[in-house]
Formats: sequence, C-alpha cells, structure tokens
Amino acid sequence: MNISFQRAYYCGLWALLFVLCATSLIAQTSAQSAVQAPAQITDSAYIRQNYTKYEYQIPVRDGTKLFTIVYVPKDAAETSKYPMMMQRTCYSVSPYGADNYARRAFRNNTYMLREKYIYVEQDVRGRWMSEGTWTNMTPHIANKKVKSGAKADVDEASDTYDTIEWLLKNVKFNNGRVGQWGTSYPGYYAIAGALAQHPALKASSPQAPIADFFFDDFHHNGAFTQGYMFTFPVFGVQHAQPTSEEWYSSSAMRPATRDSWQFQYDIGSLKNVKERYYKDNFFWNEIVEHPNYDEFWQKRNLLPHLKNIKHAVMIVGGWFDAEDLYGPLNIYKTVEKNNPGTYNTLVMGPFGHGDWSSGAEHALHSNIYFGDSISPFFMREIEAKFFYHFLKGAGDGKTGLPEAYLFNTGRKQWQQFAEWPLKTSKKVNMYFHEGGKLLQTAPEAASFSEYVSDPAKPVPYTEDRPTFAGFTPRKYMSEDQRFAAERPDVLAFQTDTLTEDMTLGGEITAALKVATTGTDADWVVKLIDVYPGYEPNHAYMPNKSIVLGGYQQMVRSEIMRSRFRKSFEKPEPLVPNQVTDISFRLQDVLHTFKKGHRIMVQVQSTWFPAFDRNPQKYVENIYKADAADFIKATQRVYHAKDNASHLKVEIIE
Repeated sequence: MNISFQRAYYCGLWALLFVLCATSLIAQTSAQSAVQAPAQITDSAYIRQNYTKYEYQIPVRDGTKLFTIVYVPKDAAETSKYPMMMQRTCYSVSPYGADNYARRAFRNNTYMLREKYIYVEQDVRGRWMSEGTWTNMTPHIANKKVKSGAKADVDEASDTYDTIEWLLKNVKFNNGRVGQWGTSYPGYYAIAGALAQHPALKASSPQAPIADFFFDDFHHNGAFTQGYMFTFPVFGVQHAQPTSEEWYSSSAMRPATRDSWQFQYDIGSLKNVKERYYKDNFFWNEIVEHPNYDEFWQKRNLLPHLKNIKHAVMIVGGWFDAEDLYGPLNIYKTVEKNNPGTYNTLVMGPFGHGDWSSGAEHALHSNIYFGDSISPFFMREIEAKFFYHFLKGAGDGKTGLPEAYLFNTGRKQWQQFAEWPLKTSKKVNMYFHEGGKLLQTAPEAASFSEYVSDPAKPVPYTEDRPTFAGFTPRKYMSEDQRFAAERPDVLAFQTDTLTEDMTLGGEITAALKVATTGTDADWVVKLIDVYPGYEPNHAYMPNKSIVLGGYQQMVRSEIMRSRFRKSFEKPEPLVPNQVTDISFRLQDVLHTFKKGHRIMVQVQSTWFPAFDRNPQKYVENIYKADAADFIKATQRVYHAKDNASHLKVEIIE
C-alpha cells in the first residue's frame, strides 16, 4: 500500500473520499448554524486564494526542532485576529514547500475552513521533517524533573506546550486562543496534548483517540490484532534525519497472492513473522518481547494521567470503528471521573474509523444504511459549533450541545443525553439456555453447549475476502454473521421475535462459565441484531448479492484471552475441564432492537485473521509458539442455574 493511501486512511480517509462526496455535501447542507455553508468545493486553489502558508522548525525544550506548517487567513490583521487550530500527526503534514498548498484543510470540514482559523499542522518528533526519535505511544511523564536542556524530560504534552508557546509569540494576528484535534493516532496526540495545561489551550477534540495499545488497535484484551500485520512498516522503522520522502518499504509484507486470507494463514505461527518480514522492525520486536501487560505497556497507558484538564474537551468516535472504540469511550469516562466541572462531552456516530469527516451523502457502514448527510451534520452542527464557541465565542460552556450526542444505530437517529451511561437504565442479564435460547430468566436445569475449536480451521472474521488485504480491518463491525452462525464451531443463542422495541444503551459485559480440554482458549462474544425475513433491501446496497431479509447485523463484539482472566500482567493457564469464570467488557452500545427483530449472541474461539490464533495449549509467549503447540480443544459454555453464562446489559426504557 502506498504512503499516500496510508496517510489518508489513518487521518480518516479524508482526502480519498473528498472528491467523491464534496459536491453532494455542499448541495445538501444549510446555513442553520453560525458557520455558513460553502459556495464552492474546497481545494488547493481556494486555500491558496484565502490563506498564506508558512513553514517553521519550532524548537522545544530539549532542543529538538519540530517541523510545522501554518496557514494564516490573508485578511488577518490587528483588527481581525484569529484563533489557532492545531493538529499534530505522525502521518506527515505534506505537501512540503512554502508554495505547495494542501488540497484540504480542517480534515474536510469546509464550514471551519470558511469560518477561518489559523490552521497549524506539525510532524511529531522523529517523523518526516521533524527531528528527534520516534516512539509509539510516548509515555507521559507526570512529574518532569528536568525542565530544559538536552536532557529535559519530554513527552507529547511538553511538545504541545512548547509548540503553543512558540506559536503565540511568532505567528502574527492570533487571538490568544488555541484548539486542537486529530483522528486515530493524531487523536492520541490531541488527548496527550490536553495534558499540556497551557493557558491558551481552550478546546481539544480527540477523535478516535488511542488510550492503551494493549486494549485498542494492536491488541484487544491482550489478543494480537493480526489484521494489523501490514501496518508495521509504518510504525516500526526509524529514519536517521528529517525527510520529506518515505523512508520505509510499504511492501515489506505484501501478499504474492490475491487471496490474502490464505497469505495470513500460511504465515503459520507468529514466530515466522520476524525472520520472513520484520527482522529489523523495532515495533514488531517490542510486541513479541512484551506479550503481557508489563511495565512497557503500562507506562504507555494514558488513562491514569487524565487529570487536571481545565479546558473544554469533546471526544468523538464511531460505533463501528474497528480500530479505536475502546479509546474514545474510556477516555471520555476517565476525563469525566477525574475532572469534575470540566466541559467534557462525547459524540458517537454510526461510523467506521474517521468516517465522520468523510462528508458522505449517504451514511453506510458495510451493508447498513443509516441516513443521509450524517457526516456533514456532525461537522456543521456539532464540531464547528464546539470550536466556534470556545475559540471565537463566549467560551462559557453554553454551547447548546448536550453532554452526550449519540446516534442510535437501530432507530437510525441522533439522541441527546445529559449523562452517559444513564444511571436510570435498567440492568438486565440475558442468559444462554439449552437449545439456543436467549432469555432474561436464569436456566434451571444443568446443561452446556459445546463445540470443537481447531486453530487449523479458524472461524473467519468476515466473508468479504478482499478486506483481508486492507491496511487494517474495517467493515466487519456491522457485517452479516450468517456465515458464522452456520459453522459447527460457533454457538448461537437468540430471543424469540420481539413484540416491542428494546433499546440497549450503555455498557455490556460478557459473564461466561466455560471449560476446555486445553490449557488456554480465546472467547469471542458477538451481540447481533437479527432482521426479520421480510426486511427489504435499501437503495444504496454496496453489494447487490446481499439480502437484508434475515440479516444478522453485528452490533458489538469483543475477544478475551483466557490466560488474562485474572491479570493482564501475570497470565495463568487454564485447568483442563474445570469450569472457569471469564468476564470481559464488550464496550458501550446504543441500539434499538426493533419489534419483529431478534437479539442473538454468538460465541466462538477463533476470529481469524482479525486476531491471532490461540494455540489452545498454554505457552509462555504465543508470539514464539511452535506449530506443534496448536491443538484442537473441546469448548463448553455452561448454562445451568449455578453456572449460568450470560450478558449483562443496560436497557433504556
């Protein structure tokens, strides 16, 4: 995959989708907010006509210089000052050169481009044109002892502080207010930068931010996200000096076949990856040498540091974000808990990774259509209003926006909440019963369901085979699960046809009672909306061969590795054939299961190649397991009165 696609993808697919959707975006939007809709397409010509571009090497406290571009509105003056909007990124601020203007600004938010801000974009240290050494998820230093000089304690917060300080002093006609945003990795830099505590920083919007690499992106509950295998050249190769050219090989791991599922399968044990593909990739080596949640990962966890945040924060995410769902939800809740009185809000839409900035006319994820102009609505009525208020307006927190602006993915409409999750929600257990029933009453009889899990014949995570070659998994979060339900190594439990709507809103926890003939096992739990047989197809079906009648739409899902059931830091093997408690979160949901639908839960033990295969025989380090370590195992899921596997859900009535 070439670097231009990688950059566009990881910044939310902004540039890729822009040309296709900008015209329809403009036609359908209105000037209902304080920010007027644009009259023409946003491109380099418009930016060139209305902004002046500058390039700087900004020195930070340890002497490292960070390459930064600044676009200043041409009408900026002493009598017409503008706030600064900053994004820090590891994906390049290109095009480089003072006379080379970007095709876009503000990540396609045309409303903010027309409203005018001083737009700032910076290569973080060790990336592209910036000096220094690149680190994945830079550990935050809460108590910096050395404040200046070559040995100064530096992190993303200090780099953000020093950058803001320099900009205020050196960029003319700024109004003394700074906002920041970013999606995915830049979202992490936005929330890490929120810890800078610079008095000029008034608003931050981390979007799809990473919180902890052991639970988001590269791992889920410690299970390795093998679907990220093609990303390691981007994140695991250093360069000796600042460069505007790609310094790593995008084709370091490229399938020699169009059947990428087979390519991933033929890798075999993950111990083969280093020798075949990533011998000198420092990030791959770090993952291999740190299979557990040890100090290496713990010090990269940003959540414990989210304290003393005084400025406004708006966390943004997508309910179907296959990369960063853990991050937005847990960052929002942590900021809310640790910073009482701080303006802190949550926005979750019916989007995949970064799609809230696509400007798409028709909002689709996989085969599900959610409505029209949902992305433009977010950019115009939520995002633009947030920044306008705190950077240009009163800044008193009276934005007119709710605490939580969430999209109900079943009703297909936005809903507003004064808190999240709701304290008034009804806590309900949904129990697995013999015969594949899913009920709110606990089972009486002693029984179990079982299946044979064979790592040599893993359950695919999708039946859309071309997506196996993607930079990361993307569409599967709302895909049809009928292909999985038909397999003998997947259990399915479902309700009767619903006689009235049921809205699940809030947190979900899988509480399993299980046993295995092996000494380790993975457990995948999927919450599914089963459509009625008469459900008609919508007009925008991307795959005309799909029938929505009987569609099993995945609503929420997660994987848990048994070795971490007691501690992510100190794994333990399972005792064969011993009933064991496995409990884990599936992340939040807001979904109305409509009358005439059913609720289904599927349970399985492989989910390949989105996640690596568990050998099912306990080994100290799965990344170093031999082929002979992978064994079949019989898995039992118990549904008896004293051993009742179930989902803990919250119902909004």
